[in-house]
Amino acid sequence: MGNHSDGSPSHSGTVAKAGQNEVEKFQDPGIPPHRLRLADTDPMAAKRAERQVALLFGLSVVGTIIFIVAYFAIDLGGDAGIATIRLQNMLLGIGTAFAMLGIGTGIVHWAKALMPDHEVSEERHAIRTEEDRQAAVRIVDDILEETGIKRRPLIRNTLLGAVALAPLPAIAIFGDLGPRPDDKLAHTMWAPQDGNLKRLARDPDGTPIKASDVTIGSAFHVIPEGLNELEEGKLNEKAKAVVLLMRLDPASLNPSAGREDWGYNGIVAYSKICTHVGCPVALYEQQTHHLLCPCHQSTFDLTQECKVIFGPASRPLPQLPIAVDDEGYLVATSDFKEPVGPSYWERDMHERANNS
Repeated sequence: MGNHSDGSPSHSGTVAKAGQNEVEKFQDPGIPPHRLRLADTDPMAAKRAERQVALLFGLSVVGTIIFIVAYFAIDLGGDAGIATIRLQNMLLGIGTAFAMLGIGTGIVHWAKALMPDHEVSEERHAIRTEEDRQAAVRIVDDILEETGIKRRPLIRNTLLGAVALAPLPAIAIFGDLGPRPDDKLAHTMWAPQDGNLKRLARDPDGTPIKASDVTIGSAFHVIPEGLNELEEGKLNEKAKAVVLLMRLDPASLNPSAGREDWGYNGIVAYSKICTHVGCPVALYEQQTHHLLCPCHQSTFDLTQECKVIFGPASRPLPQLPIAVDDEGYLVATSDFKEPVGPSYWERDMHERANNS
């Protein structure tokens, strides 16, 4: 050992020198020894593993069938109770879980128990020539041969069945996310029937509202009178017709041409359904006259006919034209002049039809 007693950098070892800590190149240890699995040495174990994989794929098929039956067989029309809705949601979840987990777990078990698990080492090279392309094709063919899918028709057939049925739940769900609304959102219970105007009623008790009940700064959650008496389709009609009713100083309102008589003495009514994705707009800031959607923070300015001033919503809230009848109750003079809720393909067409 050298003399480090003087403590200088050149002798103390604190300064690294070229080549001082050079690491020697290690030898390639090679591929570790292959350990045979039980299925590699015992034909009965291989057959048992094959049946287990097929059972998992079959479980995926059963899950898809559960989803389809729950989706189409359980009727949610009319006034389906919350218990029916919960039952369908539970079966849809169970069916989807079995459909996805069955395929995933089956493939993993197949790979671990039956597919070759020898480790190989190959030199990396670019595939450029025709000979290389043909070599790649042969490699793919070898992989298919090694999986045993050609020799194991039970696994192959159950896998094909599971894969063929697995997308059906997704197709059904996506179909529900975007059905063609046609004119379903363009018409609500606010439309006069046989010349009779619908009174505005409190939600949820359904008692009619007088103009004198609405004070400046107040806000009411409103439904059409008679909605609670419906025997079928009550929830669907309510989902389209819910309204927020507020009273402001008439001087703070700025109605556009043609809307001067859509309110009464500072009382205005707007759809409660956000024009972004249909969440209920339920927050009213009295001082700023802003309506807020709690889902994605879209903000509408009540003094500017509920124009969007913040958030992802792209359209103002539809306004419900109102007036007062002979008994002092607030009534809707017509239906909304535009479809309620989020935008959709035919919305502009319905707006033109209603305004014509």
